Amino acid sequence: MEKIKKILVPTDGSDCSLRAADLAISLAKVLGAEIFAIYAIDPIILEELTRGIKDSNVEKELKEKGERYLKYVVKLAEKECLKAEAILARGEPHDQIVHYAKIKGADMIVMGTYGRRGTKRILIGSVTERVIEYAPCPVLVVR
Repeated sequence: MEKIKKILVPTDGSDCSLRAADLAISLAKVLGAEIFAIYAIDPIILEELTRGIKDSNVEKELKEKGERYLKYVVKLAEKECLKAEAILARGEPHDQIVHYAKIKGADMIVMGTYGRRGTKRILIGSVTERVIEYAPCPVLVVR
């Protein structure tokens, strides 16, 4: 097996994504890998939240939240003496995760999932499922 030196960790601030970040950091510590934390501002969600609202601060708020989540993950990694980088992206989350996995040369993606089933899964779609389908490297999914 190829050595894992770069781990990409998508976060949305949820408990699920933070559990994934904890596991990724534990793995990185054992493997001597670096962490790349990514948060993607989804333009579709942004459009839904701002439809019909002029001068909305929603994008600014989403950006600030993303920066806060990224800072938290980076601090957790640095506390373990790991090299860590934050990536704030704009675009469909699965596209951005796959794109940055390729750009950064990630050897693994560690991400959380909610495990939705039925109608919710069909209506919302699964970022994790799409990442698994298109990722250039192995994806470890944490529930």
